[in-house]
Amino acid sequence: MKCPYCGCKNFYVKSPDDEYSVYEFTCNDGDICFDADIDEDDVPKIDDSTEAYCNKCAWHGKIEASK
Repeated sequence: MKCPYCGCKNFYVKSPDDEYSVYEFTCNDGDICFDADIDEDDVPKIDDSTEAYCNKCAWHGKIEASK
């Protein structure tokens, strides 16, 4: 998975409960890896229809669009 605009592999998703809380992750070889300091129990469920945001440019969209 990489950004279709800039090729970045760093993304974030917003919390469904608080749009100001975000969870950053990278995606290498199809595996989503969150930062080590994030408790994975707090992370929202992520699938192909989840809205993701690129950490480098203005792109955002469904994860399926960045594969």
